[in-house]
Amino acid sequence: MKTPPVNFGFIPARYQSKRFPGKPLADICGKPMIWHVYHRAIQCPHLDRVTLATDDERIQTAAISLNIPVIMTRRDHPTGTDRILEAAEILEVPNEAVVVNIQADEPLLDPETITQLLLKFADPSIQVATPVAQLNPAQAQDPNVVKVVIDNGDCALYFSRAPIPYSFGKPNVPFYGHIGVYAFQMQALKAFGRFGPCHLETIEKLEQLRFLVNHIPIHVVKTTQQDSGINRPADLKRVSAIIRSRI
Repeated sequence: MKTPPVNFGFIPARYQSKRFPGKPLADICGKPMIWHVYHRAIQCPHLDRVTLATDDERIQTAAISLNIPVIMTRRDHPTGTDRILEAAEILEVPNEAVVVNIQADEPLLDPETITQLLLKFADPSIQVATPVAQLNPAQAQDPNVVKVVIDNGDCALYFSRAPIPYSFGKPNVPFYGHIGVYAFQMQALKAFGRFGPCHLETIEKLEQLRFLVNHIPIHVVKTTQQDSGINRPADLKRVSAIIRSRI
């Protein structure tokens, strides 16, 4: 019987951010954000290993104090996915493995969402997968919420910070938002690194466009989870209230 692939989760975390410096260490109910993200991730029974990948000694020190496995990476990575590639190569992740990119600013990420992504890879033709959820019209107007349009085969056609598709004022137009987690075959992750940043990725500040520009399909998993990412300090109050309500 063929041995199932090992699934690796990585949480890329950098200290510098134009909108929110030090975001991975922001306090949420007495713990830094990376603690919440890590403990949500390890609740997924399909992840065999979860590791934080950072370039900052402050984040490394915090991770060690919280018993979070951590790898130091270079400072010059243009995206979190590039950082994960370095970390995966340090750990010698095999080509047949599936690697999950778990955003460090998703402290409310549902572990079931990761499970749904990983189950997609039972189909060996799938190279990249990511979750999406339906948005309301107000959310679609927020450039911090990444929108995606989807084809008839549940693959992404395009991601944008703009409200796509353009509705011409029509009511009930379905908008889908991207949830901040990706899963890749290790071979697809290596290809991402070889391609280097593309022009659309640079314009939109959306690294997943690198796959689409280079003809690697991104399969989407529709979920009911709403975007719960922290983009700015004002989001901390909302997320802290949700976490406190669950205690």
